[in-house]
Amino acid sequence: MFVGIDVGGTTTNAALVDGNKVVKTAIGPTDHQEILGSLLRTMDRLIEGVDVERIERVVLSTTLITNLIAEGKADKVGLVLIPGPGVNPRDYRFRTEPVILDGAIDYRGREIAPLRDDQIRAAAQSLADQGYRKVAVVGKFCQRNHEHETHVREIFSKVAPAIEVEMGHRVSGQLNFPRRAATTMLTLATRDHYRRFAEQAERAMRDRGIRAPIYILKADGGTLPLDKSLDKPVETIFSGPAASVMGVMALTPKGQTSVVVDIGGTTTDLALILSGKPLLSSKGAKIEDMLTHVRAFAVRSIGIGGDSVVRVSDGKITVGPDRAGPAFALGGPEPTPTDALMVLGHTNLGDVALARKGIGIIAKILRCSTEDAARMIVDTVVERIVDTVNMMFLEWEQEPAYRIWELLQRTKARPQNVVGVGGASPPLVPLVAKRLNANAIIPEHAPVANAIGAAVARPTMTLSLRIDTERGMYTVEEDGTLGEAKGRNLSLEGAQEMARRLLRERAERFGIHEYADEAEVVDSEIFNMVRGWSTVGKLIDVRMEIPAGIITSWRRDHGS
Repeated sequence: MFVGIDVGGTTTNAALVDGNKVVKTAIGPTDHQEILGSLLRTMDRLIEGVDVERIERVVLSTTLITNLIAEGKADKVGLVLIPGPGVNPRDYRFRTEPVILDGAIDYRGREIAPLRDDQIRAAAQSLADQGYRKVAVVGKFCQRNHEHETHVREIFSKVAPAIEVEMGHRVSGQLNFPRRAATTMLTLATRDHYRRFAEQAERAMRDRGIRAPIYILKADGGTLPLDKSLDKPVETIFSGPAASVMGVMALTPKGQTSVVVDIGGTTTDLALILSGKPLLSSKGAKIEDMLTHVRAFAVRSIGIGGDSVVRVSDGKITVGPDRAGPAFALGGPEPTPTDALMVLGHTNLGDVALARKGIGIIAKILRCSTEDAARMIVDTVVERIVDTVNMMFLEWEQEPAYRIWELLQRTKARPQNVVGVGGASPPLVPLVAKRLNANAIIPEHAPVANAIGAAVARPTMTLSLRIDTERGMYTVEEDGTLGEAKGRNLSLEGAQEMARRLLRERAERFGIHEYADEAEVVDSEIFNMVRGWSTVGKLIDVRMEIPAGIITSWRRDHGS
């Protein structure tokens, strides 16, 4: 049996899966001041009366990192940059003023300007005097030669030993200097909090007699053993929307093309599945105002949900983005879309008389009937979701994977299905789908689809290999690994086989080796370097991945 738990903005959902069947679910309120407590209370409801020795796997999806960043509770991090020529890092958006050092590495990993030790010592002392205890050190192209970042850390350890230094190449080896810097800062800012959460979660599971391995769901829909996620917690930033996408993949026929609309109590999350493959953000996730290298689905969250506060401003209805509590019908303080749906007979989640009373407040201001006010509220919610979906298509259509999908359709096309999950989706998604001229699908277990998605998601892994045969060196972008590559005449096929071997080794280290055979080459290219009239070497790039998917045991029996 597999367990999936998703800590959402309003509720914490849990599901127990046995083979291809959902045998039990549980839903509890989310307390953002006590994420772990919310998770465990819902877990306790789920496993009551269950033989926990039969549980083989537990997957968690949590808002912890999202909350830390959004609420400003992440640790303070200083930033040291080695930008080299051609860029002005002060034009980038960081949450702190960066310290700029001289020195430069070129795009092939060769030093073209040395560091200045006196400048580094001064930076270390200045940051220590300002009270920084964590500092990110990031150099442009240092993922292809670590020496500058490593040297800066060594001097910091002598001048300011109390400062914890994280180097950019250890967090991401991808190109795009500002994204690597932002990702390094966020990683360092959230890591200690995440480690405490992970340790407490594992201890709590063991206290409940659950000995099964514990996994965390990442923003790209893949799972990772909890202990292997400790160094890069920011990868879990959008695990909630990812869980919903994986739930839709699990609960709908294989190979479908659908817009995913997850309507919860506080937010609505939107995503896209093209012919059974979730659309990824090609450049990385945007976390508030920061662009990062976090691999994530191309998702959008909007501040509107079943429990959003309904108000009247200048004679017009507004919904959200805040939530004051549950619906009026459930004892909450403000009218909500859930109350409007109850008035119209679309749901029966609470006291209808209270729902009418709450919507009556809005009706009185608008000088209309309670039913008319309820219809206007629902129309406002539907219109906001539809407008955002249409806006998202303008962004989705810029993604390379979407363009390829359209070419395969041989026509400009849009997905014909709108799949609704989340507690508020059954009454609202059919209205959204109608406005989009699409088919509405509300799968079984829609309210807890995110927990099911977490339970049955398989691991993902990406490996991006760059080989410079003239220098005899290779680099792995994901972890900054450097190594020796022999043979100036290495072929593209040979490079792909090398990438496959390195991915297997990486999967072994992360405890997911059984999925290594699922890896596929998603991109590869070769560039001959010519000097004079002779080829002196090659630059070869190969990108492989174990893509997001559903574990075999679910799909084997699933009737899709």
